[in-house]
Amino acid sequence: MPKSIVLSAVCLMMIAPTFGAAETVVPVWPSDAPGEQGKLGKPEQAIVGERGKNPPITRVHNVSKPTLTVYLPPKDKANGAAVMICPGGGYHILAWDLEGVEVAKWLNSIGVAGVVLKYRVPRRKHDPGNLLPLMDAQRGMRLIRQNAKAWNIDPDRVGVLGFSAGGDLTVRTATESGRKTYKPVDDADKLSAKPNFMIPIYAAYLGDKNDPYKLRGDLKIDKQTPPAFLAVTQDDKQRGAHAALFFAALTKAGVKAEVHVYTSGGHGYGLRDSAQPVTSWEDRCGEWLKSMGLLEGKKTD
Repeated sequence: MPKSIVLSAVCLMMIAPTFGAAETVVPVWPSDAPGEQGKLGKPEQAIVGERGKNPPITRVHNVSKPTLTVYLPPKDKANGAAVMICPGGGYHILAWDLEGVEVAKWLNSIGVAGVVLKYRVPRRKHDPGNLLPLMDAQRGMRLIRQNAKAWNIDPDRVGVLGFSAGGDLTVRTATESGRKTYKPVDDADKLSAKPNFMIPIYAAYLGDKNDPYKLRGDLKIDKQTPPAFLAVTQDDKQRGAHAALFFAALTKAGVKAEVHVYTSGGHGYGLRDSAQPVTSWEDRCGEWLKSMGLLEGKKTD
């Protein structure tokens, strides 16, 4: 038996019902995504079953046409909150089901709309600062707000959640929302790209490259930064220390935040069960969302 199965982008959409029926797939950009220079040379594809995981992990490669895949909770459970989900993968691939679709299904179980962002990967040589994924994320936040009425979402309770590199993108979306990364293309770009809250999970790249016990110098945290929930493990390189430093900076700025640093558990577990306590982080996150009043706002019609 082969260790992996390669699927085209079309096949990826066909297997989506395996994880849960997608309500809607929305292109992030009405035409070509801004900032691209030439073709990637390879088509978008999904590789299923790498590394012997059970259930297997679907990894999406070569994204040049970003999308939002919208998973809505049952109407009788929906509370109006929504979260844009940024899967991780080192800005090289996207862990589509592990850190995307499965998370949307969990959010639906607590009445929250889950919107999975398929942002551009891999890193482009002309984009060393990963500005293109930030463009996609800012545009994604605006599109969610533009479609708030149709999706039964409260535009004032839209957050962002991400893992690893997607956790970095989550933090950047929250802290760089005022940065103009692209020229407006339509009315959606008149809306705010700032999330109302952020949930970085085992976020990568928050630390200074030269000093593992300092945050990156370009991280701008002030009293306007959205509230945050963080979860990570101490044995995940220096990411536990970085989460603690990020929490300290938020606290200093007067921003509401909660951090859970578990002793062990490593990296890349998503929501999947294991013997490690860290895999119950979503329970703590749900409690935090409730305590912040994000699950109890006025439902939209």
